[in-house]
Amino acid sequence: MTLKTKEQEFLSRIEQHKGILYKVSKMYMDNRDDQEDLFQEIICQLWKANDSFKGESQFSTWMYRVAINTAIVFLKKEKKKVDKYELSSTNIPDEEGDADIKERQLEHFYRAVQKLEKIDKAIIFYQLEGFSHREIGENLGISEGNARVKLNRAKEKLKEIIKNQGYEFKSLDEYKN
Repeated sequence: MTLKTKEQEFLSRIEQHKGILYKVSKMYMDNRDDQEDLFQEIICQLWKANDSFKGESQFSTWMYRVAINTAIVFLKKEKKKVDKYELSSTNIPDEEGDADIKERQLEHFYRAVQKLEKIDKAIIFYQLEGFSHREIGENLGISEGNARVKLNRAKEKLKEIIKNQGYEFKSLDEYKN
C-alpha cells in the first residue's frame, strides 16, 4: 500500500468516526482551545499508531482506546498548567432558544464529567457511545460485572456533581449524540 493510499484510508476512517474524538475532547478538557489541542493530539497519536492497527477489532474500538489513553496523558500534562478559563454567568444570555438551552445543558454535563476520575470518565464515555457492559469491561480490562458496578457508581458520582452545581440530573441517554 502506498503512503498516499494509506493516508487517504486513514483520513477517511477519521472522518467517519470524528464524533468520537470530539466527545473525548469535550469530556477531558473544559475549554475550547484545550479541546482543539487534544483533538489534534489524538489525531497525531492515531496516525503514529496507525501501523499497529491489525484489524482484530473494529477501527472505532481501537480508536476509542487510543483516544482515551491520549486524553489521559494529555490531561496529566495540562494539570501542571494553571487553569486560566472560568465560566462567568455574564456569558449566559437572558433569552435562550431550545438549541441554546440544549447546548448549555451539554456544556454543563461535560463540565461535570470532567470532575470524575479517569476510569469513571472512560466508563461514562463508553456508555454514551452505546457499549454494553461486556464491551466496556473488555475495553477497560475488567469483568462485565465490575464494569456494571463501576458504571453505576460513576453515574451516582455524576448525579451528585450535577446536583451540587445546581442542575438536575438527566438520564445518560439524553446526552447521547
